[in-house]
Order: sequence, then C-alpha cells, then structure tokens
Amino acid sequence: MGNQVEKLTHLNYKEVPTADPTGMDRDEGPRIGVSYIFSNDDDELEQQQDSVHDLGGENPALQPYDPQLHEVECSVYYRDECIYQKSGGHLSTYTPENLLNRCKPGDLVEFVCQAQYPHWVVYVGDFQVVHLHRLEVVNSFLTDASQGRRGRIANQLYRYKPLSPAVVVRNALEQVGCKDRDLSWRNSECFAAWCRYGKREFKIGGELRIGKQPYRLQIRLGDKRSHTLEFQSLEDLIMEKRRNDQIGRAAVIQELSRQFYPSPLSFPSSLPYLPIAFSSTICQ
Repeated sequence: MGNQVEKLTHLNYKEVPTADPTGMDRDEGPRIGVSYIFSNDDDELEQQQDSVHDLGGENPALQPYDPQLHEVECSVYYRDECIYQKSGGHLSTYTPENLLNRCKPGDLVEFVCQAQYPHWVVYVGDFQVVHLHRLEVVNSFLTDASQGRRGRIANQLYRYKPLSPAVVVRNALEQVGCKDRDLSWRNSECFAAWCRYGKREFKIGGELRIGKQPYRLQIRLGDKRSHTLEFQSLEDLIMEKRRNDQIGRAAVIQELSRQFYPSPLSFPSSLPYLPIAFSSTICQ
C-alpha cells in the first residue's frame, strides 16, 4: 500500500464522546474518541463536480465570496504554543492577476472558493507555482492553478520559522513529477507548508498517533465563544481544518450546535473523518 491510505468511514458526531458544552467539564478533561487514519482531501475531480451541483450548476469560482462570511477563524496550538492563526487580518483576498504583482519566490499562496477545499501553491518565480494537484506535484502558471479563484499570500498563517526563499523554491521544484504512491503529503496545504518550513509533521505518517493529543484546533464562534478539538498529529488537525473551510462557517456552527443540542431530526451519517477529541471553551 506504500504511502497511500485507504479511505475509512466512521461513526457520526452524535456517537463521539464530548465534553460539557457549557465549558464546565465534569471529568478531568476531554474524553478520547477513536484515532483514525484519514484519506486524501485535495482537489479531486469528483469533489469539484459535486460543488458545482450543490450550487445549482454554477461554477463556485464565479460565486460571490466573502471571507468573513464563509471562512472559519481558528488557531492551532501544539501544547501551549500557537503554531497557526487565521483571523480577520488574514482573510483579505485578491484576484490571480493582482497576486502576481505581490508574490515573491518562496511565498505560499492559498486560493479559496465557496464549497471547495482551499488550494495551496508555492510561488517559484516567473509567474509560476508548484503545487500538489490530483495526486501529483505539478508546475503551473499561477493564473492556471487558481482556476479563477481568489487568493492570498499565506506566509503569516503558520508561525514556524521559514526556510530561505531559495530553499523553499528548491524543495518545491525537486518534487515536480512526484505522484500516487510516491507522495508524502495528503493535500496541497501539507505539501506547500513542508516546502516552506521543512517540518516532517506535514508529511504522511510524520508523527505517531499514540498517547496524549498534543495538538488543539480552537474554532472561534463569535461572542467570545470558541470550540476546541484535540488531535494526535498535525496532519489530522489540518484535515479537519480544511474540511471546515470547505463546508463553510455557517455549516460548522450548525454542526456543533447539533452535536451539543441534538434535534429529533436525523444527523448526517457520513462525514469525511472523525476528530480525536472535543471540548468547548470561552475565549479570554
């Protein structure tokens, strides 16, 4: 099976042990669910077709896109250290043509669109990018890789110390042509972040999923409230963070409200994968 991991199904969120939604946990901490090995999530043709169908047959890239409305503000912690943060100041987007005037070699670019996973690329100069797309690392023009989506320079989202621009570009170009079983990354974000920061945590199997969950994804819900999920690996956390961006802020809030206050209506029985543990907190 090599580096490829089979897609697994799982129980829905109603069957996952959770902490008290008021933030007053009666136990010593979040109860632990089941650890899962997750599948690829990135830019598959079937997912793009589903997105067009969901939006009434219109291309999602042509839909009005408001980052404040659609995107989920969140922070990622490794134990007590914040290693990623997306907030209002990081949500501005630009057209692909505008991005060409802003990008420098070694920059990371995140393309966003309603009802699609974010797509990350590494800008390597001369209007070109390297990115993981449909299970292959390819070299494309930035405007082609955007597929009409708006984007942003994403250098400031992760707080790791970056490698030099020359090393970032070299890391990306050396992987062009890598595909299928030879891939070490599950999605475009993990690949681009690995190129810039060189950390094995972004690779498939880069961390063992045993013991305590050291990673926390804090989702900001507004009104000084947040929801926290815990994971055994950064790779798993990124998968959940990307799923939240794909389904959108309103759907994430609705999902959490159903989890805490289930209604008589049936809950979706099939979701991409299962987070490791849950808790709910109040932002200070």
